[in-house]
Amino acid sequence: MLSATTRVSDAIASTGSRYFHHRSSCRLCHSRDVEIVVPLAAIPIATPNVDLEAANAKHAEVGGVAVPLDLYLCRACGHLQLLDVVDPEVQYRNFLYTTSISLGLPEHFQRLARDVLARIGTEGLVLEIGSNDGTLLRAFKEQGCRVLGIDPAQKIAERATAAGLPTLPLFFNAATAADIRGTHGTARAVICNNTFANLDDLDDVIAGIRAILAEDGIFVFETSYGADVVTNTLIDTVYHEHLSYFMVRPLERFFTAHGLDLFDVQRMWTKGGSLRGFVQHRGGARPRSAAVAAMIAEEQALGLDGDAPFRRFRDKLSNIRQTLAGYGEAARKSGRPFVGYGASVGSVTLIQQFGLAASMSFLVDDKPLGPELHLPGCALRIELPTALYEHKPEHVVILAWRYAGPIIAKHQKFLESGGKFVIPLPEIVLR
Repeated sequence: MLSATTRVSDAIASTGSRYFHHRSSCRLCHSRDVEIVVPLAAIPIATPNVDLEAANAKHAEVGGVAVPLDLYLCRACGHLQLLDVVDPEVQYRNFLYTTSISLGLPEHFQRLARDVLARIGTEGLVLEIGSNDGTLLRAFKEQGCRVLGIDPAQKIAERATAAGLPTLPLFFNAATAADIRGTHGTARAVICNNTFANLDDLDDVIAGIRAILAEDGIFVFETSYGADVVTNTLIDTVYHEHLSYFMVRPLERFFTAHGLDLFDVQRMWTKGGSLRGFVQHRGGARPRSAAVAAMIAEEQALGLDGDAPFRRFRDKLSNIRQTLAGYGEAARKSGRPFVGYGASVGSVTLIQQFGLAASMSFLVDDKPLGPELHLPGCALRIELPTALYEHKPEHVVILAWRYAGPIIAKHQKFLESGGKFVIPLPEIVLR
């Protein structure tokens, strides 16, 4: 293990401190007893989710900055996290990704809205932190709810508001919560869907949630589940938007310390394995679900506060890297291109951790957010999937591996022509 003071990436951190900082304590319990359990290769700030042209206009040369990505474990409370934090002004003001482009998410949000409303009814305000294009808010509005979003991505917030989903282009904290309460009243439900893990100062955020939440209201969050990230090798979920990889035991302690009760949890399919949690004010009427204790017991049985699961995680990554290197070398010898399918921020992580940048010829994507995928020292061009038939690669690595089924189904002609798809996670599969 590496301590927080002996990082191999300190040199990188010093060159980019203008755009990110390194914290030295756990963001849940503030203990300084934090250690690197999974050292990872640095990735750039300029992911596909960031409008690089707009970001460079405000922050010169941000496109050339790489940020350490090491995963740390807090030995005091068991929280798994990144401690290198990108300036949210750089990361989110010019955000490009919109929820509605993700396959299956709009339908998932409809189910989430029904679950929440079954618990609170349709009266009162539903406030969403990190509401993006308002896809989830729309599901609540269609059920008759009064809704309000808050999201710092200015252009996305403007478009959502114009579409009838009022969205404040702000970061959420205790101060903005006080302003919202003054103008809109308290919220029966505060939703933080795949955003809670993106926030660094959780004390300020949770103070805001407590202030805005009605006495009988609930805070609902959904986030990538740290236990699944480790046991299912979900390395593509590890990037700087996701600062925390939450598990139930440290989360329950955190909420308790802030006068709140985590009263229910659910396992979800999103992101390869997610956690949905339900929180109320301390002493609220809703009983603690047996699922909370069950998930804590499962985490303890997996030994997630120790070293063994992370050692296995590192070994799996090493084995996958070696196998993919073999496919890349075979492509080099044959003179045929070696291609990746998918150009998301998760693809950046996969390409960096598996050392694929030098061997990959280009990427394809059904809905590219830009012409290139930026990596430290290079950029891979992004083409539409028709390039598979024009350039005829032998192996295509499906970086968007969770959508491997639909991707393969759309490209049977590629398979019939002799091409092969490589699914890299959770273990290598050749189709």
